[in-house]
Amino acid sequence: MTAPYLTILRPSQWLKNLMLFFPPFLGGQLLSLGHVAPGIVPFFAFCLVSSAGYLCNDILDRRRDACHPLKKKRPIPSGRVSVTGAGLLCACLLACGLTLGGLESRSFLALLSCYLIVTLLYSTWLKSYPVVDLFCISAGFLLRLQAGGVVFGITISPWLFLTVFLLSIFLSTGKRLCEYRLLGADATQHRKNLGAYPPGFLEGTMYMTGGAVLVTYAMYTVNRHTLVYSVPLCCFGLLRYILRIQSGHSGDPTESLLKDGVLFAVGTVWMVLVAWSIYW
Repeated sequence: MTAPYLTILRPSQWLKNLMLFFPPFLGGQLLSLGHVAPGIVPFFAFCLVSSAGYLCNDILDRRRDACHPLKKKRPIPSGRVSVTGAGLLCACLLACGLTLGGLESRSFLALLSCYLIVTLLYSTWLKSYPVVDLFCISAGFLLRLQAGGVVFGITISPWLFLTVFLLSIFLSTGKRLCEYRLLGADATQHRKNLGAYPPGFLEGTMYMTGGAVLVTYAMYTVNRHTLVYSVPLCCFGLLRYILRIQSGHSGDPTESLLKDGVLFAVGTVWMVLVAWSIYW
């Protein structure tokens, strides 16, 4: 009985909330100052609120998801979890998440609340508008990054901000392109705005933002000497993701990282190389 309820929380998506630890990790403070502990409560606050957002989105999209070849197997559209049960769980998650956020600080709670507002607006309204939906997804990543800066008292580098912004647009565009190709003529029945993207737009946007990510990340590393050697890994990871999309595989960033052995290896080597460059 508990398995479907655990599934709708999408715990694998909690990996995105590790973005909170990027500022101290890249700033060289995560290990040297023992900065892991202060981020635990904010991390779980974001996990609870983000899961509530996924639940809200699944409840609202249950009829459209029933038309999707993969999403129709999810607990809510398949009927394994009732709408009432999902709604009660969503309310509990929000209450607990916002309470934890309030215990952290007012600034963090404000960013967490902004994330919740953007998520709700996306689920109820903004995801129907082309391009706007991509920027809403990107805003979620940027708010996590800024929240990490607030929690750990670190100023976010402009180049890091641009890198995260462009990377999130790149990944969300790849995911949309994958959905567009998978659903074909039925794309608009599942996601209305897919029909508003002209042929070639999503693919061109993916290539454009992918190239821009490489430039902004290179500029972020250029004054940090040894970090420059991680740029080829970044390039390889971007090209590998594009290859996945063009080969018809899933465009979900978390799924791509966890199920693509090459991407997982590249991500692991990148983290080790960056940690070695900064801390040793």
